[in-house]
Amino acid sequence: MPRAVLDESKLHPAIRERVAALHADLVREVQQAVAAHAVVVVGMRGNPFVKKARRALDAAGIAHHDLDYGNYVGPWRRRNALKMWTGWPTFPMVFVRGTLIGGAAETEALLASGELQRLLA
Repeated sequence: MPRAVLDESKLHPAIRERVAALHADLVREVQQAVAAHAVVVVGMRGNPFVKKARRALDAAGIAHHDLDYGNYVGPWRRRNALKMWTGWPTFPMVFVRGTLIGGAAETEALLASGELQRLLA
């Protein structure tokens, strides 16, 4: 089932460019990292779930590229652009071969089942 995203035709023409450009630099940076690396972990400093996902990947011997954007008090508004782009509500955001697989719990589950390793094979 596709997720609901407000159709661009439902945005007044006067705000379309503003919506499209909102922290687009941050989204582009993540898109470029996802295109360049097999595994990317997008997170923020001080978040224990980001650390948990990275530790699980490290324990499995899986190299990953890490991006961190602020912490709990800063720059949460910029991070919202990533949440709006992906539809994923929390950090970390873990990408494998260009596909968002979820956060720490999903990463651990895919590692335990062997699915993550198969995605990288």
